[in-house]
Amino acid sequence: MIEVLHTLSRLAMVSFLLRLLLHLAIAVSFPPLLLGIIGKVKAFFGGRVGPPVLQPYRDLLRLFRKGFVFSRTTTWVFRAGPVVGLITVALAMVLMPLGSHRAPLAFGGDVLVFAGLLGLGRFFTVAAALDTGSSFEGMGAAREATFSALAEPGLFLGLMVLVRHATGASLDLMLSTEGTARAWEATPGALVMVAVSFFALLLVENSRIPVDDPATHLELTMIHEVMVLDHSGPAFGLIQYGAALKLFVFASLVVNVAFPVTTGNPEADWVLFLGAVVALAMGVGVLESTMARLRLLHVPRLLVASSILSVFGIILGS
Repeated sequence: MIEVLHTLSRLAMVSFLLRLLLHLAIAVSFPPLLLGIIGKVKAFFGGRVGPPVLQPYRDLLRLFRKGFVFSRTTTWVFRAGPVVGLITVALAMVLMPLGSHRAPLAFGGDVLVFAGLLGLGRFFTVAAALDTGSSFEGMGAAREATFSALAEPGLFLGLMVLVRHATGASLDLMLSTEGTARAWEATPGALVMVAVSFFALLLVENSRIPVDDPATHLELTMIHEVMVLDHSGPAFGLIQYGAALKLFVFASLVVNVAFPVTTGNPEADWVLFLGAVVALAMGVGVLESTMARLRLLHVPRLLVASSILSVFGIILGS
């Protein structure tokens, strides 16, 4: 009997490790595909063939094969910006559950660590831009700091709605399929408000239209892209990959809130979750193809509106 229990315990451990490795493999390999899907959808609406869906992977490989070029006026802050930005968003990804699959790392209060990691990565990106001494990059850093300060209340207020229906202040519990399903049954109106608010935050945090255009080359209108003009080679590759990973983090956040569906089959749940993320990326591509970019003066209104939606979610959920 004891040997049978030991065997079952080993099998359970192996199964857990396989799920963990699959979770990490998807988190590492899947994000650049979202950028390719968005680009392909925009090309379709523009009547073009567009680059292949796997083009972001090729771009990353090309950047990692190049050498580093650093300005003499920069310090270690400029070099640390891309590294810290990628590490912080990668750690935030470890705290994020993917559909019905638990997060690799979870503990009470990790929601504050999640927000803090995103803020730390943004801080080093802004600091690296300021370290160049460029007026254009300083302008982009100022815009990034302003918009992020307006975006964070919407994130925290939306998470407050979710924590009311969870058994603890952990993302793994707040965004679990069971937790969000209970929230949809109890207060569906509140969850609709939170899902829309988080989608607006996805556009803001990832510099997508209507907030920013990642494909623009006009320094006076850029926000995120103007901050990384002096980066090149592998450093720029880290920035590009970190941006793709951050998009996947926020897409997972939106899908976990808006699509809490499970089949009971782990493999089917992976397909269901990744399909929802792909559909969300296609939705972003459609939005960017059919909507013009907002004037910079109107972006704060969008951020305030996302916070107000989360406040309405709190009211409806009380």
